Amino acid sequence: MDRVNKALRRVPPWVVYLLGVVPFVTVVVPGLSAIDPVRSIEWGLGLWALRLILLSLTVTPLRWVGLNLLRFRRQIGLVAFAYVVLHFASWLSIDMGFRWGQIGADLVKRWYIVIGMGALLLLIPLAVTSNDASIRRLRATWNRLHRLAYPAAILAMIHASMVGKVWTLEILAYVAILSGLMAVRIWKNGVKRVVWA
Repeated sequence: MDRVNKALRRVPPWVVYLLGVVPFVTVVVPGLSAIDPVRSIEWGLGLWALRLILLSLTVTPLRWVGLNLLRFRRQIGLVAFAYVVLHFASWLSIDMGFRWGQIGADLVKRWYIVIGMGALLLLIPLAVTSNDASIRRLRATWNRLHRLAYPAAILAMIHASMVGKVWTLEILAYVAILSGLMAVRIWKNGVKRVVWA
C-alpha cells in the first residue's frame, strides 16, 4: 500500500477534474442517439452524481485501511457537485423545457423531485466552502458543516431509487455501499459524532 500511496502523491489533484469530463462524454454522446435521449442523459448524469458522492465518502474509510486519497477528496466532491448540477440542469432544460409553472408545481408535489432538490441544497454550502480560506475561517464549524454530505448522500440515494421505480441490482449495490459507509463511520466515531458533534 505504501508503494501505491507514494505513486498517488506524484499525481496532481487537478487530474481529477480532467477525469471528471470522461463520464460526461460517455453519458451525453451515446445519449444523443438513444431511443429516449432526454431520459438517457438525465438519468446518466444523475447516476454519475450518485457514484461520485459515494466515491467522495469512501476516501476516509480507505484511509483507515491504508489507502490515502485524502488529497483528492476536495476535487472528487466538487466533480460530484458538478454532476448534481448538470443532472438538475438537464431536468430544467431538456426535460421540462424551462416551463417554470410546471417546474414550480413539480417542486412541491412530486416527492422524488423534492427529495432530489433537498440533496442539491445540502450540497451547495459544501461546494461553496470547499476551499482553504473557508477551512481557515470556519475552523471546527467547517467539519460539522461538511457532515451534511451524509444526509445529502442518503437523500440522493432515495431520489435515485424513486426515479428508477425498479430496484435494480445497481441501485441495490449503491444502497449497500452507502449503508456500509455509514455503518463503518458510526462504528468508528459513534452516532453523535457522525451526525453532528
